[in-house]
Amino acid sequence: MASAREEILGRIRAVDRQATPAVPREYERVRRADDPVGLLAERVADYRATVHRAAARELPYRIAERLDGRGRIAVPPGVPWEWRVPGVSWLPDDPPLGVSDLEAADGVLSGCALAIAETGTIVLDAGHAQGRRVLTLLPDYHLCVVHADQVVVSVPEAVERLDPKGPLTFISGPSATSDIELDRVEGVHGPRTLEVLLVG
Repeated sequence: MASAREEILGRIRAVDRQATPAVPREYERVRRADDPVGLLAERVADYRATVHRAAARELPYRIAERLDGRGRIAVPPGVPWEWRVPGVSWLPDDPPLGVSDLEAADGVLSGCALAIAETGTIVLDAGHAQGRRVLTLLPDYHLCVVHADQVVVSVPEAVERLDPKGPLTFISGPSATSDIELDRVEGVHGPRTLEVLLVG
């Protein structure tokens, strides 16, 4: 006689995955905003992150300005060389840094996959210039570069652009949590300080 566990697993294996019905997607999938980048900046600031605007030509200068005196900064593979400004002690994550190295880092510089204007959310997918998830979770400071063409207005637009099979990290402000008395504590599950450089 089969155990309850074996019976349940047998039922799961027997499911015809091809027969799964299509999910209707009748909700609004594309939204408009007069100024998506401005809306993103406003929403990111609502989450207590710091937003800086920069023209593409001044990006290296702005990165140097933000990282001046910050110490050792972790950087994922794929970060453009012009972002690695002089005067910063870079910790390349290639080969991958150990946990103790990441905990000792004073911050991390990364790009992003995209950003969602309505929610003020930055999404990382471990792609180009983003690196492993742990790289942007352990250091206490995160400087993230977001280009204007990476900004979408709504969550459905973001979901359509992202690969659901990849490691997705959605960041809405510095890491924070509240206890039962609603006392806010920052830096518990990720960086205590998030700065966003909006380019273009």
